[in-house]
Amino acid sequence: MTALTMESFSYVSDLVRRESAIVLEAGKEYLVESRLGPVSRSAGLGDVNELVATLRSRPNATLAKAVVEALTTNETSFFRDAEPFNALRTTVLPELARTRPTRSIRVWSAACSSGQESYSIAMTIRDTPEVAGFRTEIVGTDLSEEMVERSRAGRYSQLEVNRGLPATTLVKNFTRAGAHWQIAPDLAAMTSFRTLNLMRPFVGLGRLDIVFVRNVLIYFDVPTKADILRRIRQTMAPDGFLFLGAAETPMGVDDGWERMSVGRQAIYRPAR
Repeated sequence: MTALTMESFSYVSDLVRRESAIVLEAGKEYLVESRLGPVSRSAGLGDVNELVATLRSRPNATLAKAVVEALTTNETSFFRDAEPFNALRTTVLPELARTRPTRSIRVWSAACSSGQESYSIAMTIRDTPEVAGFRTEIVGTDLSEEMVERSRAGRYSQLEVNRGLPATTLVKNFTRAGAHWQIAPDLAAMTSFRTLNLMRPFVGLGRLDIVFVRNVLIYFDVPTKADILRRIRQTMAPDGFLFLGAAETPMGVDDGWERMSVGRQAIYRPAR
């Protein structure tokens, strides 16, 4: 296998940026090679350079999509970072319980990967007494159809459930399914999953009370971040709550937000 050429890297970078707005900077060549090696082999091609040559000479939408999805699948785990879910339980949900006479909560878990975040939100809501009996809808979205299908399946390996789930939480929320663990039916009923590209219009999301878009904006340039944040505000209830990753903030990017702190967790609300 020959090393990835700069020409091939530039082609892949341009493709990924055009389709997903994610910026692959110089120094990410190793990531491109490791992620696209399996795509090349599945297509019967020798290496990533041959994959790029094939896409150049014979444009193939399915193959191009596989390239983009391989490079936009991110790290995830159950209750990742813990603090957002503590803030959700102690502050956000009790506040919504006071201000939602309809007794309903709608949540968007964006770039949800294989669904662990969406199901962590579902567990938190179900186990928060203040919103007991509320009608809850959690919509998980991801660019990758493969990740959406995995999320819908709600089936995880022992390694995956070991990351973030104590034994008592695991047995409460999952049942053993051979070598895997299956999400409980009541949690599955709270969630739905579909593909969505953050660069495209947010069609069909409806009005949202809570939005999780964590550890996603760091991959975009500032104009793209500003555009996404503006469109998120347009989907949210005026008193809704936005959760971002620890290294992300709308401050200095989109001035339509107010910051509040819950312990070590920053949460953002549409400016009033």
